[in-house]
Amino acid sequence: MTRRFVPVVLACTLLACGPADSASEARAASLQTPVAAPTASADSAGALLAKADAGRIIGSPSATVWMIIISDFECPYCKQWHDDAWEPIRREYVETGKLRVAYVNLPLSMHRNAVPAAHAAMCAAVQGKFWPVQDAMFRTQGEWKGLGDAHPFFERLAREAGADAEALSGCVKSEVMRPLIQADEERATRAGAQSTPTFFVGGQPLVGAQPLAVFRGAIEAALATKPVAK
Repeated sequence: MTRRFVPVVLACTLLACGPADSASEARAASLQTPVAAPTASADSAGALLAKADAGRIIGSPSATVWMIIISDFECPYCKQWHDDAWEPIRREYVETGKLRVAYVNLPLSMHRNAVPAAHAAMCAAVQGKFWPVQDAMFRTQGEWKGLGDAHPFFERLAREAGADAEALSGCVKSEVMRPLIQADEERATRAGAQSTPTFFVGGQPLVGAQPLAVFRGAIEAALATKPVAK
């Protein structure tokens, strides 16, 4: 698990000290609050941020359980979790309307291309392509993580996912997504995330690339307390 250094006061948090309580659920819920609100101009930075914010959420609005993924595209353990667990979770719980999922960026300073990857992914989210692009980023992590300039690589991934590469390039170069990514980092830290990947499933924390069975158990437990309406 890739470590992130945080203030000493966070050394024992909801993510490291056992089951979450009502306070931790409130902090997890804060991660579901949109970062940006749309403004009057469709071309404004605020509108782009709102589109990106909505674009990194997947699942039915009627789903009763949320899973928050706090992740870094260059983190090898985030890739491990994605490769081992994400597709079964998406198929079994997201596609069936039981689970709603949001991705929160926590790019670590030790990873040279984590921030550029986050910018590219959020710019893809503006075009409704966040999830296929994040799949492609994790799949090809070994190819781009050591590049001096990974932007052309990310643009190619976005284009292959069906995004407008020119629009994505302009979005990335403008750094319009910087406030959203910084807000993600701040909210993740306030919620107690000290490493990547960190998850909240129905408000309960899970830390690290744990086995798929652990996530199935956590999701089923959350659904037992908040069953999907028939």
